Amino acid sequence: MVTIRKETRGAKEYYYLEHSVRQHDTVLKKRVYLGERLPKDMDPIKKKLLYDIYKERWFPLLESISKAYAKEQASMPPSLREKEQGSFTVKFTYDTQRIEGSTLTLRETAELLEKGTTPKERPIADVKEAEAHKEVFLEMLRYERDLSLQAVLYWHMKLLKQTKQDIAGKIRKHQVGIAGSRFVPPSPVEVGPSLDDFFKWYDSEKKKLHPVELAALAHLKFVTIHPFADGNGRISRILMNFVLHKHNYPLFNIEYRGRSSYYTALERAQTKEQDHIFVQWLVRKYVKENRRRYGL
Repeated sequence: MVTIRKETRGAKEYYYLEHSVRQHDTVLKKRVYLGERLPKDMDPIKKKLLYDIYKERWFPLLESISKAYAKEQASMPPSLREKEQGSFTVKFTYDTQRIEGSTLTLRETAELLEKGTTPKERPIADVKEAEAHKEVFLEMLRYERDLSLQAVLYWHMKLLKQTKQDIAGKIRKHQVGIAGSRFVPPSPVEVGPSLDDFFKWYDSEKKKLHPVELAALAHLKFVTIHPFADGNGRISRILMNFVLHKHNYPLFNIEYRGRSSYYTALERAQTKEQDHIFVQWLVRKYVKENRRRYGL
């Protein structure tokens, strides 16, 4: 919790902003000197203090993960790298599709994508979209240019062209809602300008922000715009992995079984208009998963 502390020395009063951080069995205090009078607007100072603490705690771990991943990739035989990529593609496709309502099980997704075996008594749309998602994901990994609206529209078109041709690759022109969420996406007239702002933001910040932070923000900002009638979550998670892959960081899968905390982090960030809520959620999950993998 961030608190304001006042210290009196002689006849003068001095103000500090403090935040307590627990590290293992020790409580550390971070403080920022505010001056002899409290600033009128404390929010920017509080945000900077919390961001500095967040960077100090998590960024070194992210760098360790990046180095471990690079070392692993350099020493891994090409055939094993291909197998690892195939396993991730299946799991990522299963989870991202399942989050959006697909009925395919993980085993059925693996049989479909690895052996071409179509599961019985499943909606054909679930089958077609799983196959399309695999194609889009692998195309994204091979994509050598940087992020653009043209690329995103193409990925969306490929994802839905066999099941929802009327909306595939097209920006929505009607209002949409998100089932179970208090967040209301922008109106249709706001979508175009919001997308322009998104790509301007990306071009401006892509060399300034930490890659994992950039990936989280790309996901959050794009899904908040909600530019499509369907497929926004899947495209946003592909954008997240595009950024990670481009910067040579391990890919990240948001699991269906952990969707509750994912939904909560998204909704809180959107309704409170505080991006750091989702960024910090994703960074913590990313670090936890990769520390276990690399023994950090």
